[in-house]
Amino acid sequence: MASDIDIAQKATMQRITAVAAKVGIPEESLEPYGHYKAKISLEYLATLKDRPDGKLILVTAISPTPAGEGKTTTTVGLGDALNRIGKKAMICLREPSLGPVFGVKGGAAGGGYAQIVPMEDINLHFTGDFHAIGAAHNLLSALIDNHINHGNDLRIDPRLIQWKRVVDMNDRALRKITIGLGGTANGFVREDGYDIVVASEVMAILCLALSLSDLKERLGRIVIGYTLGDRKPVYARDLKAQGAMATLLKDAIKPNLVQTLENNPAIIHGGPFANIAHGCNSVTATKAGLKLADYVVTEAGFGADLGAEKFIDIKCRMAGLNPAAVVLVATIRALKFHGGVKKEDLNQENLAALEKGIVNIERHLKNVKEHYGLPCVVSVNHFTFDTEAEIALLKERIEALGGRFVLARHWAEGGKGAEEVARAVVEMAELGAKHTYVYADTDTLQAKITAIATKIYGAGQVTFTDAVRKQLDEWNTTYGHFPVCMAKTQMSFSADASVRGAPSGHTLNVREVRLANGAGFVVAVCGDMMTMPGLPKVPSSERIDIDEHGRVSGLF
Repeated sequence: MASDIDIAQKATMQRITAVAAKVGIPEESLEPYGHYKAKISLEYLATLKDRPDGKLILVTAISPTPAGEGKTTTTVGLGDALNRIGKKAMICLREPSLGPVFGVKGGAAGGGYAQIVPMEDINLHFTGDFHAIGAAHNLLSALIDNHINHGNDLRIDPRLIQWKRVVDMNDRALRKITIGLGGTANGFVREDGYDIVVASEVMAILCLALSLSDLKERLGRIVIGYTLGDRKPVYARDLKAQGAMATLLKDAIKPNLVQTLENNPAIIHGGPFANIAHGCNSVTATKAGLKLADYVVTEAGFGADLGAEKFIDIKCRMAGLNPAAVVLVATIRALKFHGGVKKEDLNQENLAALEKGIVNIERHLKNVKEHYGLPCVVSVNHFTFDTEAEIALLKERIEALGGRFVLARHWAEGGKGAEEVARAVVEMAELGAKHTYVYADTDTLQAKITAIATKIYGAGQVTFTDAVRKQLDEWNTTYGHFPVCMAKTQMSFSADASVRGAPSGHTLNVREVRLANGAGFVVAVCGDMMTMPGLPKVPSSERIDIDEHGRVSGLF
């Protein structure tokens, strides 16, 4: 079969005005970026507020493995399939970060015959949103050091500055740096560091903001550090930064419209990481989709323990969203990996390993049904190496737990291969389920972290360093009502990426907490989680190239 990029480059795309017309968006409400992508104006979206909402479908997955699961592919395939069976459907996805595209994970536009296009544009710069977010973030960084250099009227303690710099690339050498070297003309010498753009609080704010005014207010609430001596918080608004930052984001806040290979509309907007941020596309995009279509298919990053939990406890809580059903994505190959099989042996039948690895999907399914309170369709992406015995075993175990098992072939067949998934989703969405939260707003921050760890991760206990415990005690007074955003490896229910399956009774250690006051949540950093990833020994960039005719190769 052809590669993802070959399939995408051979696609027959429709003009974006024609794609927009399918959901009633008039041409004058689009801001085109070429022929095949466009921004949707906020003024137009405001006119939709009195329309009824469609049904929101969340796509999530088992704990990720090197074998791959195909969550984005399922999201795209399901959106196409819903349209094929006569439903008016849209998909809403995050934008890819350049870090993973050139690193190890690759792009994020789906795969096979279930992709969004133009694939190269989406994976490479797109409409410039991430550059704008990086510029807004780094403007605030520059203003902080400039203020200190010119007398420091706010009495900012250079040792307590919480605001790093960002770049949208995996660059481990920038995790910790020293700035201001070279003399007094270059400012004060202090330690600093870089996060990746998708871990920036500005990214989270953009994705949670409901309007330009809300965006500006949230930017002003950012806590950049604390004062000398009395350690009072210093806000971005104290530096009069929020207006200029919002100005840099005036276009980035507008959702981006593109299309699937089957020419169905898709909104791609925002891109916070799900292992170090809240991992969901923008609220603006999701709400726009719900006004424009009868079904909106969206995804939350990584497994259901991270992305889906944050989707429910952060995004739905803040935005008043009500998902109707969940699609839990898995592959038999990935479950055998969780059962202890090496990656190179995954194409061989191994019922014993599958039996052992099924515990991973069982816990995710239990979490979705019991702790999130939502009906669930288990969509298993089919591989030609899957045997009838393996399929039968997995189907039996899923159905015994009350899950709806469907074998999906959209990677090879496009929307046609996901029609059974679509019918199951429509059936589940009609049940009228109401989601539940893992914790209450009134719980303390420590209790919220403990609830996630014990209920969702299966941990036996949570430990906090003395500094973290003291910080949480202080924050409970002012920020105790905030939800918690867990920063943890995506590869395991535990904080140890090497532990497969469904570990139970383990200890989860919280080594650091960060306040995202503008976004409105507290980040709990567990294990050795990094907010600036590094490149692997053989990065994806080595495969990416362009010829003299401008044809890109190597993206996947």
